[in-house]
Amino acid sequence: MTRDERLKEKILSMLDFDKGGGLLPVIVQDIESREVLMLAYANREAVEKTIETGYAYFWSRSRGKLWMKGETSGNVLRVEEILVDCDGDSIIYLARPSGPACHTGNRSCFFRSVKLGEFRSVSLDGEP
Repeated sequence: MTRDERLKEKILSMLDFDKGGGLLPVIVQDIESREVLMLAYANREAVEKTIETGYAYFWSRSRGKLWMKGETSGNVLRVEEILVDCDGDSIIYLARPSGPACHTGNRSCFFRSVKLGEFRSVSLDGEP
């Protein structure tokens, strides 16, 4: 077994795909700024392809297929590090983006801000 194969098996052995019905949530952060760029889901094959190629692969829940981020737009994510959470049921890809991460053209998919202090509690009948 090569060094790369051992690394892949080590990472995969830390992951629990069963908890999420075969999928793990994957947070992608910019490796330089640590800005959260996106959230997607990965099955075992997507994580394997990410490790093998160094590019972010995910499982499309809407299309029911594997996809590489940037395969059509060219805005790929070069994954340099993978962080595994304490339960092994979610991961973070620390990546170097080649362009906007969001399909809207925004750098991050998290571009809408909601300031919680600006909200008031409203009862069901409309009275505060």
